[in-house]
Amino acid sequence: MSKRFNRIPERSPVARRRGRPRRTVAPLTAVSVLVAGAALTGCGQQRDGDVYTVMNSSTDETYHRWDAEAMARCGKQLGVTIEQQSVPAAQVMTKALRMASSKSLPDIVQFDASEMPTFAEAGGLVDLKTLGLSTRDIPRGIVNFGSYKGTYYGAARSVNTLALFYNKDILDQAGVKVPTTWDELRKAAKKLTGGKRYGLALSAGGAEDGVFQFTPFMWSNGGDETRLDGPQVVGALDYWKALLADGSLSKSTVSWTQADVNDQFMAGNAAMMINGPWQVETLNTKKSLHWGIAKIPVPRAGAPSVGPLGGAVLTVPNTGDTAREKRAGEIVACLASRKEQLTYALNSWMVPANAKAAAVWRTRVPELDALADQVAAARSRTAKLGAGWPSVSLALQSAFQSALTGQSSEAALKRAQQRATSGN
Repeated sequence: MSKRFNRIPERSPVARRRGRPRRTVAPLTAVSVLVAGAALTGCGQQRDGDVYTVMNSSTDETYHRWDAEAMARCGKQLGVTIEQQSVPAAQVMTKALRMASSKSLPDIVQFDASEMPTFAEAGGLVDLKTLGLSTRDIPRGIVNFGSYKGTYYGAARSVNTLALFYNKDILDQAGVKVPTTWDELRKAAKKLTGGKRYGLALSAGGAEDGVFQFTPFMWSNGGDETRLDGPQVVGALDYWKALLADGSLSKSTVSWTQADVNDQFMAGNAAMMINGPWQVETLNTKKSLHWGIAKIPVPRAGAPSVGPLGGAVLTVPNTGDTAREKRAGEIVACLASRKEQLTYALNSWMVPANAKAAAVWRTRVPELDALADQVAAARSRTAKLGAGWPSVSLALQSAFQSALTGQSSEAALKRAQQRATSGN
């Protein structure tokens, strides 16, 4: 199994490869107007009939190489040349908009899944099923992850989510069992806190990272992004406030990204953390660190632990050239095939989107088996709100900052609901 994984800039919630959340969310109305106003049909440039372009965010050397190798294999199989154009993840949407306006869109664009609905809403993407792609063997949650209003626009090669990472040595020395419920997590975090060490580290910053990390608590508690001021969402934020009041979370939690959280865990300043598989390779560079992984604790024993799906999806832009779109669909099908998914997932530590590939993946990386269980119950952030998700994300980001620095959760979330509804 390959263990190559260089640390990459974190964006969406995640600035790294989000599931991680990655980016600063663009205002829905502004993006929609730009996409709708762009000439999304018709080719504005002469294209080489046997050369196809994929735009992605694989600016990291290892990811760029893995993608280049996959594209070379698929190009050979299909008898075409596939060129890779990589731009920083935060620039994919704006780059795609500029290219749409100049009628120079690439044949395939890899969007962060949370951004894809905004482009799809304006008619900028082609239904992959019309291009022959099948969703067979793909779990419903992952199909929804790449869909907008029931139409399948984005094929995921791999997905990720969050889990509870813990320092085995620290828990063993303290005689603390891995927590499975909120009560157990709160008690364990309090017991493990002492000196410079906090019991738990998580990201509650005013960016998508914090929202990504809040969703498991909100959803597992029965909360819903369509009603941010509902009692279940308030209860989840109150739980975060309780951890902070206990001293189990650092006050810096409100400014930490997921990368910062991982740094604290690796330095021994946190006994447990909420984070994702993109941190695994970095964790493994510290040989003295013995870590384990478990599902994120739930409010009540037996309740499902529902986390957010993260990752990117391969899409085919609507260029008006049906022949090239069909060929681009074949390229997407190859890149997202079971064999290619497994190769990509083993390189990146993500979980294959295809259920059969994921089953093989479990046998190859048994230490991350709990992550596969977490993915099985995970949800897409845009499943209910589609292109409306960015407004909710921004509203929640503001609510965290207010509630964790003194305001009541109820008041902060009431304001968040008002902001999400009004778009202000």
